[in-house]
Amino acid sequence: MYAKYFGLSQDPFSIAPDPRYLFMSERHREALAHLLYGLGGGGGFVLLSGEIGTGKTTVCRCFLEQIPDNCNVAYIFNPKLTADELLRSICDEFHIALPPGAVTAKDFIDPLNSFLLRGHAAGQNNVLIIDEAQNLSADVLEQLRLLTNLETSERKLLQIVLIGQPELRCMLARPELEQLAQRVIARFHLDALSELETSHYIAHRLAVAGLTGASPFNKQALARIHKLARGTPRRINLLCGRAMLGAYASGMAQVDRRTVDQAALEVFGPRLDARHHTELAETNATNGQTGRRLVPAFTVAVASLLGAALLGMILWTQKGQSTPPAPIAFKTVPLPSPAAVASVVAPTNPYAVPAALPVKAVTLLSAADLDAQLTATTLTPNQAWQALGQLWGLTLDGNDPCAAAWQQRVACFSSKPANLALIRELNRPGIITLLDGNRLPVRAVLSGLTDQTASLRLGTKTHSVSLTILAGLWRGDFATLWRVPDDYAEKIVNGKARPVTEWVEAQLAKLPGSAVGPQSSTLRDRIYAFQLASGLSPDGQAGPMTLMQLNRVAGLREPQLKTPQP
Repeated sequence: MYAKYFGLSQDPFSIAPDPRYLFMSERHREALAHLLYGLGGGGGFVLLSGEIGTGKTTVCRCFLEQIPDNCNVAYIFNPKLTADELLRSICDEFHIALPPGAVTAKDFIDPLNSFLLRGHAAGQNNVLIIDEAQNLSADVLEQLRLLTNLETSERKLLQIVLIGQPELRCMLARPELEQLAQRVIARFHLDALSELETSHYIAHRLAVAGLTGASPFNKQALARIHKLARGTPRRINLLCGRAMLGAYASGMAQVDRRTVDQAALEVFGPRLDARHHTELAETNATNGQTGRRLVPAFTVAVASLLGAALLGMILWTQKGQSTPPAPIAFKTVPLPSPAAVASVVAPTNPYAVPAALPVKAVTLLSAADLDAQLTATTLTPNQAWQALGQLWGLTLDGNDPCAAAWQQRVACFSSKPANLALIRELNRPGIITLLDGNRLPVRAVLSGLTDQTASLRLGTKTHSVSLTILAGLWRGDFATLWRVPDDYAEKIVNGKARPVTEWVEAQLAKLPGSAVGPQSSTLRDRIYAFQLASGLSPDGQAGPMTLMQLNRVAGLREPQLKTPQP
């Protein structure tokens, strides 16, 4: 209803789980890192807890996207089951054939054990994810503990991930569940967003929804939203959506604190904290004395629409017109002059090298101009790699650019999903895929990035666009090049020595000990700490992204993202 009024292409605050609106705060990334760490922890339990609406399901979706192909997953979303019902559900999720008339626990556990052993022999891992785990009964939790007894001499055969509300942590603290609690190898509690993260979250969703002007929320409104929503993403969505509806109904160009307060009463009602109820009551009383009484936004909007429609029908009937008159226009207030809204904020990296010097100022492309450029551009994957290679001073073979790069000790790397925060951390040009007006993919070379703009090389020309426009067209992929160290093979797994291990240890030794852990720590622990400090999802393994960051420490010269100034 209010999207077009604020210059948006769609509702930015829908609570539907649209992956385009994915916002991973530092806390969400840490939670994801704990789940991924637990995946390679050799079995046992991994615990993720958090208040309602903090984004546990979002983290779980990201986790599922990053689970390797050799991993079988069983997902239980309704844990209000008996122990035998849970065992049957697990077998169903793993597609395990059961004997006819299976009713006892043994009838389920024996086929499950055989399935897990076969998978282990074939090099497969098996993960059981239970959502809303706070609803599990004590006897079901005990049955889950017994499932972790299925093991070989090397490792547990089943990794169990429990996701639930804070009551889950209290349950596992009970004396009768001490044995289960001791088998939790990784746990993380997902807190709410900070006030700054709340502002970034709102700006991100508005940018994805197509905002090209100033934010419809002023500074006071943003602070109030954080306080009333308590930093919970779902509550933020509900409150922002209703506040924008109220501003639209009142013909306001921006949402102010007063509109947010009224929206909170409508959305949360008795669920508001008592102190907030008192504050809002006093605010309403004050506004009433000055003649500025607050009217519920939804009521105003609906009444306005119905009233306009009814008036039009009456006039049409009375005058006997053969065609209905033009609809009555609502009063609109022009939005402030356009200003780009940054969709992400790069985390601080203590090891980052100085950014590249600004280059000559460029003119920003509008959405229509960018679409025209995309439609006129045809770049095959190999041509895109060749264009990227030019920024490295490399001549790449047209048939197999990556093989040609490897001969020059440079490797290709791609990541999906990716985000601008990750690209800022890697700080190197790369290839991204955009959708043109016909929703067809077009490859472009991302050569520069600021807080508000991106530089795209399309064909032979470089253009600058706002991040708000980029967010609506980008498919969330990123491919780049990086210089490999001598004797590089693939990656370091569990700290096991390979020729490149010595190079990694030498680079980590250059860093302050307080930043990467004591030198007495295992190599995996020091890599894990370095990844956390560098803004990467930590797993303790020296993969390509970790080695890219270590290249900075080593002082290897690699192309960096430029910072064009519009």
